[in-house]
Amino acid sequence: MKRFTRAAAAAVLVCSLALSAGTAAASGTQSAAGARGGVDARAAAVPFALPVPTGPHPVGSTVLPLVDRSRTDPWVPTADGRRLMVTLHYPAARPGGGARAPYATREEARRLAEGLGVGAAMPADVLAATRTHSRSDVRPAPGRRPLVLLSPGFSVSRWTLTHLAEELASRGYVVASVDHAYESYGITLPGGETLGCVACAALDEQGVPGSVVTSTRAADMRFVLDRLTGPAPAWRHARVIDARRIGMAGHSIGGASAATTMAADRRVDAGVNMDGAFWADLPAEGLRGRPFLMLGTHDEVHLPGGLDTTWDRIWPALDGWKRWLTVAGARHSTFSDFPLAERHFGLPAADLAPERAVHLTRAYVAAFFDRHLRGAPEGPLEGPAPEHPEVHFQNP
Repeated sequence: MKRFTRAAAAAVLVCSLALSAGTAAASGTQSAAGARGGVDARAAAVPFALPVPTGPHPVGSTVLPLVDRSRTDPWVPTADGRRLMVTLHYPAARPGGGARAPYATREEARRLAEGLGVGAAMPADVLAATRTHSRSDVRPAPGRRPLVLLSPGFSVSRWTLTHLAEELASRGYVVASVDHAYESYGITLPGGETLGCVACAALDEQGVPGSVVTSTRAADMRFVLDRLTGPAPAWRHARVIDARRIGMAGHSIGGASAATTMAADRRVDAGVNMDGAFWADLPAEGLRGRPFLMLGTHDEVHLPGGLDTTWDRIWPALDGWKRWLTVAGARHSTFSDFPLAERHFGLPAADLAPERAVHLTRAYVAAFFDRHLRGAPEGPLEGPAPEHPEVHFQNP
């Protein structure tokens, strides 16, 4: 299935964000920018803005660099262990205090825009100037909180899931968004070095299968859990994490990695795949009765019998509570921050408005974790709802 236009890493980009951005660069974006004499003046002058979280808690955040020296990095074997960059979002003790956390480094933003072919249309300085709705390194609110792991799409960074991370934190979760070394166009380390996407060439030019990515990310998440919930946690406020309530969600190959992680690690109680093809079958025992949500596009790709045959194949192996939801008007990038950026920078957008994309992604992912990590009622997951006409329930 050739759903995406970007040549590099074509084997895995059936589940990558290059769909919208690559198509934009190849089609009308550049000609439109040229007709305007360059980048839209409004987009260049006005900082990119993220939607305000809707939960009752103010949000804090901190960046946690981790290195697993017990493993050899599969993409760069000479590296000093397996490097991960983790952003923790969490309910803050009080509003205000601390500086508003940045969205991305300039180099990360520049490499992402250039890698997706929209460097002229999406200036790195604008993204780098963006400030999130979380406050850096403020004290967490008291209490024990469920933990949600987030994994981004292939070739993009953890900050492309910021609106969802902040929303979950405002609703009372600790959220660990993880960047996986050498699987993104740009991941900036604390010392200023920015790692590139070595895995992109490995998958495209060397024929490495996507299952190597998902199994590697499962090992990454196991290490993150060890460092957040083990006897010597890397975060000084780790006591607020309730290790008995852990979920994982991801976009694209990050969503497929949620299933792979659950199969490998029983500590993960519930998982969400947002529009990602599955790159490995589940074991014979499935997920041992644990719940799983598939949230995707309502089109020829992720409807039952669609081009992505892995959803049909995995569905019977999901042996616990499960839902297969499709969203009309969505496309692959809908379940990330990209709809907001597409509108801001004048890139071609999906039929679904950015506000609806944000609202639906937040509503259904939060309802899933509320149900399975907190014992709340199913809410919108119970069945079709008139207030959410875009969402369709498949294979009831």
